[in-house]
Order: sequence, then C-alpha cells, then structure tokens
Amino acid sequence: MSEIHVRVLSEDEWASYRDVRLRALRESPEAFVASAEEEAAFTDETWQTRMERSRRILAEDDGNVIGVVSVGTGHRTNIPGAGELFGLWVEAPRRGTGVARRLMEKAAVVGREVGLKQLVYWVGTDNGRAVAFASSFGFRPTDDRRPMRIRGVDEEDADSEEMMMVYPLADNGGVPTSL
Repeated sequence: MSEIHVRVLSEDEWASYRDVRLRALRESPEAFVASAEEEAAFTDETWQTRMERSRRILAEDDGNVIGVVSVGTGHRTNIPGAGELFGLWVEAPRRGTGVARRLMEKAAVVGREVGLKQLVYWVGTDNGRAVAFASSFGFRPTDDRRPMRIRGVDEEDADSEEMMMVYPLADNGGVPTSL
C-alpha cells in the first residue's frame, strides 16, 4: 500500500466528486439518505452547484479514489458557527485502515480554515461502528435525533433514526492544524 493522499477538490473537479459519490451510493446504499438512481439523474449543473455549497475531500492511494467526505459550511445547520460533516465513505477493502480518520482530520482543518467553530455529524443510532469511530475522533453525542429514511432502500422503516454528534473546532483534540 502506498501513502494515502487527502485533498480538497476544487469546484471545477465536480465530475470527480460525482463519480465517487455515485460509487459510494452504489456500494453502500444503506449508509446514505439518497439513492444512486436519484443522484445519477442529476444534471451537470446540479453537480456543479453542489460543489459551490460544500468542500469535498478525497482520499486517494496511488491515484485511485478510496474515500470521500464533505464539509458543509453552514447551509444545512441552524447552529451558529457550525458546519456539517456528511457523506463520509471509504471503499470496503480500506475500512479500518485509517482512511476515514485521515478524511476526518482534513475535514477539521478545512472547517477551521473557513471559520467554523464546530462540526455537526449525523450518525445512524443503529450504526455502532460509525458512532464508535466518531466518538474516538472526539465527536460527542447530543440528545438531538431525527428520523433517518434512505430513499429507495427503506422508506417504510420509520423507526430508523440519526443522532447529532458535535465536534468542537476550537479545541483541536490533537488534530494537526494543517495537513
């Protein structure tokens, strides 16, 4: 395995984001609140607009994309100074190898760079592995819950829910301030 490279995509790299996002939705449909079929129908303009709203971070190994995460800069949360971490995905063979941690570290750096005070991360309450990972990184659970419905996968399952976890960016918790 070569060294993992983590970088923020520029807005003109929307097609790279589209490709990895659709790959993530196809490989792990249970992990997202959107479906591959729904997003595959988006126009190029829609993908370009999405790039303007959030920072998209890729993890690559030897030029191959192996993970992605997004940092929203406040448009999806009504908490002052908060941004949202979402769309975290690592290809199955690379899970548990540090790729997700590298993506989260870069997301925290990006959040600080754009002036965010904290990151909000919604995690399925029944996804113990994701909750444990986010907790190990420094995210703390809150009492905020919302229904989780994955379009095209389990629309009828009204019992699934997500909890909001919060990571303060003022205290970097040992995360480097630049990567």
